Amino acid sequence: MPLVRVPFTVESNYAGWRLDRYLQEKIRRLSRERIQRLIETRIEHDGAARLKPATRVVPGMRFALLKEADPEPETPMAFGVVFDDTELLVVDKPAGLPVHPTARYAEHTFTALAKAAFPARKVDPAHRIDRETSGLLACGCAPKHTRALKASFAAGRVEKTYLALVLGDAPEDRFEVAAPLRLTGASGVKVRMHVTEGGLPSRTGFEVLGRRRAPDGAPVALVACHPRTGRQHQIRAHLHHAGLHLVGDKIYGADEMIFDRFTKREMTVADHAALRLPRHALHAWRLSLPHPATGLRIDLEAPLPADIQAFWDRCR
Repeated sequence: MPLVRVPFTVESNYAGWRLDRYLQEKIRRLSRERIQRLIETRIEHDGAARLKPATRVVPGMRFALLKEADPEPETPMAFGVVFDDTELLVVDKPAGLPVHPTARYAEHTFTALAKAAFPARKVDPAHRIDRETSGLLACGCAPKHTRALKASFAAGRVEKTYLALVLGDAPEDRFEVAAPLRLTGASGVKVRMHVTEGGLPSRTGFEVLGRRRAPDGAPVALVACHPRTGRQHQIRAHLHHAGLHLVGDKIYGADEMIFDRFTKREMTVADHAALRLPRHALHAWRLSLPHPATGLRIDLEAPLPADIQAFWDRCR
């Protein structure tokens, strides 16, 4: 089996983390024991000191992990530019494009595309957006602008609205879920967030914009999602907690083990039929944020992508 070289550059928010903890955060499908073995045997690093699981990482630190795996087929993609004044860049990221390199997606990432498209800038995303999620991604074009953007996100000065296609009967046209979230390891999918006591406070508002029936008769709703906090998988986990789930969701849908079969390339015909879409139907629709240099508020919008729009149009 070939070796896949996966490069990493440590971000500032991980300063002081143990190397094994950092990699476990980045490659959540692998156990800590497995990651520690990889560090001992499969790390490339230019520094003089040998890296160990307990090594403390620092911002800007670069290394590569040689992972024995069959690489995921990667299709070259392009992103649309929604706003660009050389200080703030906001793009419309397509579904399927990872933002950063991971153990599974190494070459065709947004950061690689942005580096090639804007070689004179240091384009750095200020927030997270999942690979399968499409829509608005805000980036600073220099470290000081990225820091300002991240500070705005952390301080709650950024308003985000997502559009989702949801399976199930939403209880009301407007409802809110306030439920703490954390990774518990309580399920077969290690990256799944759970509503549980002791989790991080999390709150999401939902507004039903339309109700229809899928071609197979299942109830479907177009929902605007307003995350008040910024936890991993927050919208998807809160929808699941409310008895709903995204069309195409491999983790928070009817069978979480579809995700396990997806990672092993063992999805069945029944899995594809249950999902209805190849990716989860979540789109970062609107973004309102202060400009990182001027502080002036900017309101941006990205229309529904063709795959979600086509599915919604097929519903009646």
